[in-house]
Amino acid sequence: MKIYYNGNLYGHKKATAFVEKHGKIIFIGNDDEALKYNGDSIDLKKKYVYPGFNDSHMHLVNYGQSLRNLLLENHTDSLADLLGELQRNLLPGKWLVGRGWNHDYFKDVSRFPTRKDLDSISKEDPIVITRACGHILVANSKAIELANIHDQEVEGGSYDLETGIFKENALNLIYNAIGKPTVDDIKESIMIAQKSLNSYGITSVQSDDFLSATDNYHDALEALKQLDAENKLTVRVYEQAQFTNIVTLKEFVDSGYHTGVGTNMFKIGPLKMLGDGSLGGRTAYLSEPYYDDPTTQGIPVYTKEEFKEMFDFANKNQMQIAIHAIGDGILDWIIEAYEYALANHPRQDHRHGIVHCQITRQDQLLKIKQLHLHAYIQSIFLDYDNHIVNERVKPEIAKTSYNFKTLKEITTISNGSDCPVEKPDILKGIQLAITRTSIDGTGPYLKEQSLTREEAIDSFTIDGAYASFEENIKGSIEIGKFCDLVILENDILSVDVNKIKDIKVLATIIDGNIVYGGI
Repeated sequence: MKIYYNGNLYGHKKATAFVEKHGKIIFIGNDDEALKYNGDSIDLKKKYVYPGFNDSHMHLVNYGQSLRNLLLENHTDSLADLLGELQRNLLPGKWLVGRGWNHDYFKDVSRFPTRKDLDSISKEDPIVITRACGHILVANSKAIELANIHDQEVEGGSYDLETGIFKENALNLIYNAIGKPTVDDIKESIMIAQKSLNSYGITSVQSDDFLSATDNYHDALEALKQLDAENKLTVRVYEQAQFTNIVTLKEFVDSGYHTGVGTNMFKIGPLKMLGDGSLGGRTAYLSEPYYDDPTTQGIPVYTKEEFKEMFDFANKNQMQIAIHAIGDGILDWIIEAYEYALANHPRQDHRHGIVHCQITRQDQLLKIKQLHLHAYIQSIFLDYDNHIVNERVKPEIAKTSYNFKTLKEITTISNGSDCPVEKPDILKGIQLAITRTSIDGTGPYLKEQSLTREEAIDSFTIDGAYASFEENIKGSIEIGKFCDLVILENDILSVDVNKIKDIKVLATIIDGNIVYGGI
């Protein structure tokens, strides 16, 4: 038993203390009453206690892998800077794999890197660099040679051997050549990732991992199950189980898996599918050609019929569904598939949702309300997308896009980072949900769509718990709920709004145990 006193508790104006026993909160009140309990006493020193942060859409395994590979996010001011970093990290005879570049930040050129650029570093050693969004990569000649590509068509993807640019499903042509990690490799990536997540105050993630490491979902599933059994998880994982075809999805369900199966540390969440790509890479599928590039509308990953088949099976078999949709074109298809599945097998509290839900039209927002679809938003995307959204889509659609306040009013929302697309920086995400600006001051983008401070905090706590059907056991500081908490140096509710991102995480607690920092 632990007694925490002399603190400030979010959601409790008068309470200054709480007591934890067996991983749960058993008392909330004043210091004197709390200190009557027998146990270790911990002085909170007037610091600020919030529910542990919940990142409601991210990629845990991918994040760990990115931390083990070459991080390029700090070398994307110019193509020359990017190439210089690759040159400095080249090891003869080894694959050089990096992630994090963004051509929109290049000051010397206004294009993607190419095979020729990477060949200038080496033609003898394989080099692969993935864009920050995760939907585009560039490979050099050696990597393409080792991938043994022979002009095969890729459904839901495209590639150009001349430029070395691969998009969407075509990325696997290169990734499969790098070599598949073992279950132990995947476990190591998860361990590295969760240590970083804890440092941001994160205690729960809703994570898409099944196809992050290999094309065999069993490997990631086994890695997570083993870490859970070994009591080595320091974040609660609600798996957004990605499947690409009905055969493997049926196999999964027939094996006894469905939403909610598992433990309080690792459980199966929704069926996850990719609908399209990214706005920055112009692979998000729009209803009309891109405003700044009329030659493309983006790339749909599946057909309408495939969406309907997968949705119908999952919905019928008590699976929650969460679908990546950035463009309004793919959102039309996804809404149609939801209508089809729910008409065939009506469900009251399905909590199906749209991951990202960025480019939206007014008629689509009405459909989202009618179908009670949950919106998994990423307010942290505003840091970059503030610079591009008005270029990528026409003004009348831009006005109804990134409509977080509207979504909050018409349906349910939760917030995330899509890490490693962005860092899992929850405090930055909270700040941008309120300010609607970029960190450099660009914006605000549709200021009327700002969330209040409380709404922004809740989007990363109790709203995330709702998205995983767990609002009764976590997500707020209440008696009977898990003692999953983050202790902050300053108060999100009162600090200068532009300094929320700078608040220091002092400690992260899960199940009553400190997994990061100290007090």
